[in-house]
Amino acid sequence: MDVFETCESEVRSYIRSFPVVFERAENALIWDESGKEYIDFLAGAGTLNYGHNPAKMITALIEYLGNQGITHSLDKATIAKRNFMETFYEVILKPRKLDYKMQFTGPTGTNSVEAAIKLARRVTGRSNVIAFTRGYHGLTLGALALTGNNYYQQANNGGRNNVYHAPYDGYFGPIVDTVSYLNTLLEDNSSGVSLPAAIILETVQGEGGIHVASKSWLQGIAKLCKTHGILLIIDDIQVGNGRTGDFFSFEFAGVTPDMVCLSKSIGGGLPLALLLLKPKWDQWLPGEHTGTFRGNNLAFVAAKEMLNYWRDDKFVTDIHEKSALIQTRLDQWVQDFPSLCLSVRGRGMVWGIEIQQEGLAKVLSSTLFKQGLLIETCGSKNNVIKLLPPLTIEIDLLNKGLNKIEGSLFKLNTKSE
Repeated sequence: MDVFETCESEVRSYIRSFPVVFERAENALIWDESGKEYIDFLAGAGTLNYGHNPAKMITALIEYLGNQGITHSLDKATIAKRNFMETFYEVILKPRKLDYKMQFTGPTGTNSVEAAIKLARRVTGRSNVIAFTRGYHGLTLGALALTGNNYYQQANNGGRNNVYHAPYDGYFGPIVDTVSYLNTLLEDNSSGVSLPAAIILETVQGEGGIHVASKSWLQGIAKLCKTHGILLIIDDIQVGNGRTGDFFSFEFAGVTPDMVCLSKSIGGGLPLALLLLKPKWDQWLPGEHTGTFRGNNLAFVAAKEMLNYWRDDKFVTDIHEKSALIQTRLDQWVQDFPSLCLSVRGRGMVWGIEIQQEGLAKVLSSTLFKQGLLIETCGSKNNVIKLLPPLTIEIDLLNKGLNKIEGSLFKLNTKSE
């Protein structure tokens, strides 16, 4: 580990929580260089929904490289890109009756967010954007302004100019209807909140602590946007690609965003990001928003293979079955470990266990790492354990990982009594 301590920037983070050198991985398992096995409930922070190194993806990549396939192409046309776009339209967009154009941005989620807010401001002629409390949208300067957590903010980084953070669903508890709250602000010319170009949100706030928006709240925000001529942007970077059970996390609510930000798992573990946008908003001039690596052909190859999961309804059924299993286990822990004052939240296969006592979630994550389970914390106080296993994890392995968490919670509960 010496080279990382000596040569790598202090900005490194996950290596501090998991201080070993990893060597190989398969589906929901990862091994360090000593051969120790870990169950992966981190999944690349939502990048590995389809697991580590899916066999069909690896075969496709090897075949593509063996045939001297194009690796870098700017935004030129390639066979790999065409195959991905045709498959995405056929398997994802067409069955859902979604009419979106695809814009390939730089290869990370924050690039997709930057493009979305830049375009929204361009087509509306308005500069204000509404984001939400506890929201996380990336750390480049435009996306950073939308991100709620003060940990990432510095006085000289530009601040949150032209961004208003409205209360998310349930932020004030069940008493306050935050859609009505926001609508009142928008209709009052003296509220100080100018009509925004866009509203951007996550249907499940991942980094913010696994806060889940209800169907009615999302429908209310969509209606508000339509009433006021505001573009609705859904950030599906972490909780899209099947994480909540459907390919898009907003499907269950029956809303159709103006734009959708995708990254992380769309590339099957390789860097890829895109912005889906309604055709009427595609008002860019050629090259007006660009990037050297907006065409990662290896990721196109990988992504096309991963989209094949969505040709089989059994994949969705399996996600919902695993979701029910996780929820049942977590709900039981709330009852079994009363001294920890646990609360649980989630949807699909993204769940959070909130532990009230400060620092205890970090202790639990560290303990579980030593026991062979990778799991991270989230939330403004890092007091939420985030469960984010690959969607493809085997049931036996999922239960084994949950058993490790239960055993550690039992010990913590005993100490707290």
